[in-house]
Amino acid sequence: MREAAMSTVSTTNDGLPAPMRRRVLAAGASAAAALGMPALALGQSRSTLRIGYITALSGVRANFGEADNWTLDKFKAAVKDGVQIGGRKYAVEVVLKDNQSDPNRSQTVASEVVLRDKVDLVLVQDFDAAGPAGQLCDVNGIPMISTMAPWQAFTFGRGSTPEKGFPYSFHFFWGADDVLKNFFGMWNGVQTNKIVGTFYIDNPPGQAFADTKTGLPAGAKQFGFKEINTGFFKIATDDFSNQVSAFKAGNAQIVSGFAYANHFATFWKQAQQAGLKPEVVTMAASFLFPSGVQALGDSGDGMSTEIWWTPAFPYRSSITGQSAKELAAEWEASSGRQWTQPIGYGHALWETGLAALKGAGDPKDRKAVRDAIAKMKLDSIIGPINFRDSPIKSIAVTQMVGGQWRKTRGGKFPFELLITHNSTAPNIPVESELRLLSALQRT
Repeated sequence: MREAAMSTVSTTNDGLPAPMRRRVLAAGASAAAALGMPALALGQSRSTLRIGYITALSGVRANFGEADNWTLDKFKAAVKDGVQIGGRKYAVEVVLKDNQSDPNRSQTVASEVVLRDKVDLVLVQDFDAAGPAGQLCDVNGIPMISTMAPWQAFTFGRGSTPEKGFPYSFHFFWGADDVLKNFFGMWNGVQTNKIVGTFYIDNPPGQAFADTKTGLPAGAKQFGFKEINTGFFKIATDDFSNQVSAFKAGNAQIVSGFAYANHFATFWKQAQQAGLKPEVVTMAASFLFPSGVQALGDSGDGMSTEIWWTPAFPYRSSITGQSAKELAAEWEASSGRQWTQPIGYGHALWETGLAALKGAGDPKDRKAVRDAIAKMKLDSIIGPINFRDSPIKSIAVTQMVGGQWRKTRGGKFPFELLITHNSTAPNIPVESELRLLSALQRT
């Protein structure tokens, strides 16, 4: 007789308080008893699928993981009765790890998930963990899917090429070249002196944006802009006076680069004190979240950014059937907070994970799961995720557009993010044109 499957989804997390951990273990023991097997065998059961999930729930990138527990709860609800794959029913268990936005911690949790927790699939939401987890997964033959960084950072940052890829690790996201088309496309639509001041965090995504062949420096040359490149800064930096001085001396009317919201808030305060008044500010990462704009007060009006996902995206979830608008509305209603871009990609990560397991036929066959990812062509909440037809091995390039934060007039939240450029994704509608900061903030 075929082994029965558990009908519940369990989640483990090394950061659980002792009482909660005991409850989790007790629940696991009860479920095991019901199945006639010892508790320690749960993770190795042929009828239970274990998914390792690594994200940043704390630390400097906690904003990226703000909705992750909520998204995980939605996934758990969708598979609470198990999943039917290849004529067999499987329970699903999630091993949740917080890497605390720390590269060293990322190494640790990646090792735990791959070497200790015996998972069938690894999903990585925070990019610091994608490198060490990918390396371990490739060596140990465990399929992995990651997101949240330009694909160049994943491929080149790990010493591979678009032609070579990786044996078991995969990544979906847009590329730095897509940023160029949207950033420079927006800037070409307004009147400036075409002088761009740039600065970048010294980490893999920042290095991808700063790359002289594929990043903003290459775009400046390609589109006829002059770049004042002040180079890299360390993540703990809180003094941007050198960058401010360079941009002011060079009369940079555009400020751009890659920085987290806390970095830009510090930079912007110092810029205002020094009298730096650019006409356009388009920063990658800084303005992904409403909080990053709200922290600037009135001067947040008009800040522009890359857009990965908004409620305006014309796509639906392959798990819940919800539209992007419906998913964002549910988050706002349940949390009381404004939607944020990683909601879409966090949800899509679970979509790809479930599609990979279902597409394998035998989800316990790691090679079959790996092959299912390589052949995946999925319509998701963020749009098409197509590994099958991608010219870049191990990569599915996703869509992005450009947009600008604007003050709302009597809206539920202080600012709204409007799509202002869509050359790389014409099926996503433009909602407004880019406006100069002088037109928005100095009238």
